[in-house]
Amino acid sequence: MIQKLAWLFLLVSLSSVLLFAAPQMANDKASAAQTITGCLQQGTESGGFFLISTEGKHWELYPNADVPLADHVGHTVTVTGTVAHRSKAQEVKSQPSEKKEMGDRQHADLQVSGVKMVSTSCAK
Repeated sequence: MIQKLAWLFLLVSLSSVLLFAAPQMANDKASAAQTITGCLQQGTESGGFFLISTEGKHWELYPNADVPLADHVGHTVTVTGTVAHRSKAQEVKSQPSEKKEMGDRQHADLQVSGVKMVSTSCAK
């Protein structure tokens, strides 16, 4: 009987560890650095920028103050950053502009920490 209780305790303990670890692993993956290459364009929102990746995905870009995106509009660039976590209110406010920019493409938001120019033009 004691042995069965010990196994049950072990099973319950392991289950709770796995339940708490799973969301953390998902958050770690979402906050991992992303590197995306594509055509940098001026957004329809004031001061906004977006990138259409070489895979055809629309990325709404949120640069840090020291990232000079405006200098690279119309260029092929590689940006680095993490997936941006925006509030529901922020998403609702920016959705009309994003819909105009993205068309039928998949969409994601990126908090940009760096930019590197690949080419002074975008492939057509």
